[in-house]
Amino acid sequence: MKTFSYSLSALTLALTLAGCGALGPNYERPAQSLPTGVIKPQSAHTTPSVDWLVWWKSFQDPALNALLDEATANSQDLALAAARIDESRASLALTHSSRFPTVDASINASRSQVSENAGKLQPGANPRYNDFQPGISSSFEIDFWGKFQRADEAARARLLSVEANRGTVLASLYANVAQSYFALRSFDAQVALAELTFTTRKENLRLQTKRFEGGVVGELDVQQAVAEAAGIEATLLQAQQNRRATEATLAVLVGRNPADIVQPNIARGTAIDALFSRATVPAELPSDILNRRPDLIAAEQQLIAANADLGQAKAAYYPTIKLTASLGFESRQLSDLFNPSSLFWNLASGITQPLFRAGSIDAVVAGANARKVQATAQYALAVQGAFKDVHDALNVIASNEALVTTADKRIAALREVLRLANLRYINGYSSYLEVLNAQRDLSQAESGVIDAKRAQLAGVVTLYKAVGGGWAAP
Repeated sequence: MKTFSYSLSALTLALTLAGCGALGPNYERPAQSLPTGVIKPQSAHTTPSVDWLVWWKSFQDPALNALLDEATANSQDLALAAARIDESRASLALTHSSRFPTVDASINASRSQVSENAGKLQPGANPRYNDFQPGISSSFEIDFWGKFQRADEAARARLLSVEANRGTVLASLYANVAQSYFALRSFDAQVALAELTFTTRKENLRLQTKRFEGGVVGELDVQQAVAEAAGIEATLLQAQQNRRATEATLAVLVGRNPADIVQPNIARGTAIDALFSRATVPAELPSDILNRRPDLIAAEQQLIAANADLGQAKAAYYPTIKLTASLGFESRQLSDLFNPSSLFWNLASGITQPLFRAGSIDAVVAGANARKVQATAQYALAVQGAFKDVHDALNVIASNEALVTTADKRIAALREVLRLANLRYINGYSSYLEVLNAQRDLSQAESGVIDAKRAQLAGVVTLYKAVGGGWAAP
């Protein structure tokens, strides 16, 4: 009974002391000098409110919506991220189980023979005997210094980090599919423009050849028309090649099988001009909206985990308090196994204090502290990168809006230049080279405005990605 009383006293003392809390340091978010108020995009196409989770629906393109749904359903990157979440959740459950007692049941049976010549047996005693022993044993380590609490905190933070990483994968998938689709529609427009221009150049070549045969123009005009037609044909072939490559990229992004990647069939919806006109950005971006960026959440949770790991490592300096208990029956005969006189039990407690570890505990603590410093730096870099992403996206949007406006004015002027150049050539005031230059300048300007519209759409998508669009914390 003295052992029993001592064990109960030790248990009471340990449970009382356990309320003192875990070893520090407790987590505090690093101070950051963030923008105050709101960020206002310099854009003519703004909208007062945005549904961040489905920002792509503002383009009103069913083909784009279908591609994004297909990518979400089939993406192997998302499947991989989901499996990592399951693994991390299992790790959390395993870590959390350390905070509870372990209970084991055992059944042992043995048959032995003692030497009859060793002098250990009573006269006439049977040297052979059985031993039957069913029982239950339990052990429990009191988490006085918060070692298990910190381990649980670290595992939970890592689970949240992995869940946020899935958000990063999802946001990147949405952005990549949308940008590839916009690139595809721009290449469609480039192919259509090149085909129309090539048709015009072939007609020019036919007319110049007819004029040469009639003695109206020289061979120089014919060769210039040949060169110009060949140049446009090369542009057409390049645009077709870019379009095929983008179709294959989209097929991969949406998770199609290899046969469909080799022969991709990507549905088209809204034309690039209409997509550009529907591209809107929020009128105001609250600076704290970056708190919903999944990569920032993941980086901060990794910092929280590293901070908890440091507290867990420091706990190794202090005593370990363990309680053990066992209860069972033991008998040589099965018939007496569950007789009250066959009952046995044991309660014990122990305290272990590290005295000499040759610096191993110091090394573990130093390593944990270094990892916390790394996590702090990575979090700071992630915050800096997030605001730079927003800045760059807003800069691209503003620049390309101005570029498209300027390009439209230039195209209108170049069309007039081409009309006047044709009149001058027909009336003999200039050479055919002037007409070719006017045609070439107009074609390049029309191609350039398509590229500018694609860049504008890509900038809008980048902005939505920069603020974590398409993802919500679980």
